[in-house]
Amino acid sequence: MSLVTLLPFIVLIGAMFLMTRSAKRKQQAAANMRNEMQPGSGIRTIGGLYATVKEVNEDTVLVDAGPGVELLFAKNAIGAVLTDDEYNRIVHGIEHDLKSDSDVVPDDASSLTETDEPADAAAASDDKPVDLGKKDAAEEPADAPADTEAAEAAEAKTDEEPKKTGGDSEAK
Repeated sequence: MSLVTLLPFIVLIGAMFLMTRSAKRKQQAAANMRNEMQPGSGIRTIGGLYATVKEVNEDTVLVDAGPGVELLFAKNAIGAVLTDDEYNRIVHGIEHDLKSDSDVVPDDASSLTETDEPADAAAASDDKPVDLGKKDAAEEPADAPADTEAAEAAEAKTDEEPKKTGGDSEAK
């Protein structure tokens, strides 16, 4: 056999060797991470539960997920062991690196719309508020006396269906 015919097989075997070596490295790193867990460490399970390690056994881990909630997990179910800063940031919302002199973004827009003038000044202004509501042309003024017959006639007009022309309209 010549080297040209063996070359594809050699490349295939080499690629398989590199892939399995990389997978073994990842598995070994995960096993080391799980073995280095200590009570008090913050963890994230593969299901996304954040908790604090209470007790580590050979194959299991007892975690505290909240006040009075203790859960027993297999060591293989631990997805990551978190640093104290990362665990506190995620679970408790505590940031250690905040600078006190930096600008803080408000939770709502109310502080962005405040003005220096008091609220009474806006009420005492001569400008009338603009009504942006849509009004019909047939609508009577609000200060006109209410006529029950006119109201009934207007209600009857709204109940009628519009006329249909059948498609032969003269509008062009």
